[in-house]
Amino acid sequence: MEILTAFVRENTPILQAKQEQQPEYSPAVYSNRRKGGSRSTQQLDPNFHQEIVKIRTDIQAALTVIARRNLLEDPKDQKLDLRNTDIRRADLVGANLQQADLRGADLSGADLRSADLSEADLNGAKLVRCILYETKLLKTILYGADLCWANLNRANLCGANLRSANLFGASLRAANLQGTNLYKANLQQATLKIANLSGAKLFLANLQGAKLGKANLHMTGLIGANLSGANLNGANLSGANLNAAKLQQTEVYFANFSEATLTEADLYQANLIGANLQKATFYQANLTQANLMGANFSQANLSDVKLEGTILTGAKNLELQQIKKAVGDRTTRLPDSMEPPTHWRQSV
Repeated sequence: MEILTAFVRENTPILQAKQEQQPEYSPAVYSNRRKGGSRSTQQLDPNFHQEIVKIRTDIQAALTVIARRNLLEDPKDQKLDLRNTDIRRADLVGANLQQADLRGADLSGADLRSADLSEADLNGAKLVRCILYETKLLKTILYGADLCWANLNRANLCGANLRSANLFGASLRAANLQGTNLYKANLQQATLKIANLSGAKLFLANLQGAKLGKANLHMTGLIGANLSGANLNGANLSGANLNAAKLQQTEVYFANFSEATLTEADLYQANLIGANLQKATFYQANLTQANLMGANFSQANLSDVKLEGTILTGAKNLELQQIKKAVGDRTTRLPDSMEPPTHWRQSV
C-alpha cells in the first residue's frame, strides 16, 4: 500500500496540475464575500463543463488495487496517504478508503458510488461533480471541501464535518446528515428533499433557494441561517432553533414548527399555510405580509411579533391574548371571529 500510494502521489501532484492548466471550476464564484460580510449569491452554470484530462491507466490500476485493500491489515496509526493528488475522474466505485488521508486531493468528476470513506480526511479536497451516490461518509472530515454540483443522493454523512464546505447546487436527496456539522456551509440551490438533518448544526449556513421538501430538521440548529427563497414544504422543524434565521419569501406549506424557536427570525412574505406552530416561540420575529392561513397557533408565543399585512384568516387555536402581545395594524387580516386589539388602531 505504501508503494502504491507513493506511486500515485509522485505521478499526480496537485500543484503541478494547477500550473499546467487553468482550473476548470471557479470556487470564487460562490465563496467570495461582498463588503459587509454577506455571501455572494452569484450562481455557477450547472451545465458548465470543460474537458478534464482522463486519468492515466497506470494510476487508475494503482487506485483500483488500493481501493480493495483490507482495512484490518493496515498497521496501527498508519493511514493511506493520498494527499494533494490529482485523481480527477478516477473510477472508485465501491472503493474502501476508510480513514484515508485525502487532504487537498482533487477528485472532481470521480465515481465514488457505494464507496466507503468513513473517517477519511478530505480537508480542503475538491469533489466538484463527484458521484457519491450511497457513499459512506460517516464521521468524514470535509472541512472546507468543494462539493459543488456533487451527487450525494442517499449518502450517509452521519456525524461528518462539513464546516465551511461548498455544496452549491449539490443533490443530497434522501441523504443522512444526522448530527452533521454544516457550520457556515454553502448549500445554495442544493436539493435536500426527504433528507435527514436531525440534530445537524447549520449555524450561519447559506441555504438560499435550497429544496428541503419533507426534510427532517428535528432539533436542528439553524441560528442565523439564510433560508431566503428556500422550499420547506412539509418539512419537520419541530424543536429546531431558528433564532435570527432569514426566511424571507420562503415556502413552508404544512411544515411542523412545534416547539421550535424563531426569536428575531425574519419571515417577511413567507408562506406558512397550514403550518403547525404549536408551542413555537416567535418573540420579536418579523411576520410582516406572511401568509399564515389555516396555521395552528396553539400556545405559540407571539410577543412583539410584527404582523403588519399578515394573513391570519382561518388560523386555528389563535387566541386574543396572543394577538394582544403582537404588533399589527388595520392591514392585518385576522380570523372572522376576532376583532383587532384597540392599541393596534391607535398605533395606525
